[in-house]
Amino acid sequence: MSCSVAIASSSPVAFSPSRLPLSCKTSPETLSLTAHLYQSDGSPSGASCGTSSPFRHRFQRPASGLRPFSSPPPSVAVDSSGSPSGLMAESGGKVSALKRKRPARIDIPMGDVLCFGEPKKSDGRKEVEEEGERYSVYCKRGRKRLEMEDRFRAHVDHLGDSELAFFGIFDGHGGTNASEFASKNLGDHIIEEVRTRADECEIEEAVRFGYLKTDSEFLKEDAGGGTCCVTALLKNGNLIVSNAGDCRAVLSRSGMAEALTSDHRPSRKDERDRIESFGGYVECCRGTWRLQGSLAVSRGIGDAHLKQWVIPEPETSTISIKPECEFLILASDGLWDKVSNQEAVDIARPLCIDSADKQPSLLSACKKLADLSVTRGSLDDVSVMIIQLKNYARND
Repeated sequence: MSCSVAIASSSPVAFSPSRLPLSCKTSPETLSLTAHLYQSDGSPSGASCGTSSPFRHRFQRPASGLRPFSSPPPSVAVDSSGSPSGLMAESGGKVSALKRKRPARIDIPMGDVLCFGEPKKSDGRKEVEEEGERYSVYCKRGRKRLEMEDRFRAHVDHLGDSELAFFGIFDGHGGTNASEFASKNLGDHIIEEVRTRADECEIEEAVRFGYLKTDSEFLKEDAGGGTCCVTALLKNGNLIVSNAGDCRAVLSRSGMAEALTSDHRPSRKDERDRIESFGGYVECCRGTWRLQGSLAVSRGIGDAHLKQWVIPEPETSTISIKPECEFLILASDGLWDKVSNQEAVDIARPLCIDSADKQPSLLSACKKLADLSVTRGSLDDVSVMIIQLKNYARND
């Protein structure tokens, strides 16, 4: 580490370099610099101010902007860059220490003035709730969200058919365009396709067609964003559950939680293999596996910029609704990231089952689950829908 010592030109201080205290460690460069600055009698070397010296400009720099200390420090402090932090000068037979003045305060403009675009405004909706005869739904906006991106759809007694109903939760990302579009159109496309197919075995294919058609129509809108979906179609005593993304459906069967869907995330081996087979990649970003380092889900409606890997193809399962099938929970990942399947059933069940002393309250159960997720630190939108299944159960 090399050091340099600057001496004021007004009056050279006569002292031996051997007695010069330095705040840095001695090195060969320090010794050669000291020998260059002083002669054997302790006086400054004339070569130090010559044109051949590389320190000529440093030593000839005027001591401007300096102010004296009331008492000199015992040594010349040298910083790590090789420049002295203070200068020694003699005035009236006394040695004083000079220190640079503090630079003037910089006036930095306020951050809200530096606006590079129209700031995004909140839509004002913090909570949405709806209570029907056979279902209830509650949506709560995330604490750090400017707008609620989740949407839902509940369509019971379609065309007067008490055994035909459609329910869905739609978890939007990148805005509300996709979730809003899917909530308005997906159920209609599915029911329309189901009514045109007489064979009950083709219901799952009808649901698949509804998902693909909704995605195709949304892409034509040339709107950004995407949405995850979980839907439940009830027809003639059957429950057909589908999902694309990480929204989930959980059934309470005599108090036991039964997951009817599997989350579509890049961390799933089959999803990762599919993505990589089409030239994409999956990486872990801050503890979350993401597609192309961006999206945390691998299926959904929309996401045009990632459409090569984000497919709308749903996974569908069909079960027969028996008397032991008590209720169905459809919810976004805002709930499932903080609450387990069985825990959700255990909390909701006392509020969803008929008892001698009280009537069931599905809405209270939805709110309780959403509030639990928030208290556990969820910052995402939380949407919970609970569907009572006893009215759709088969008696045979």
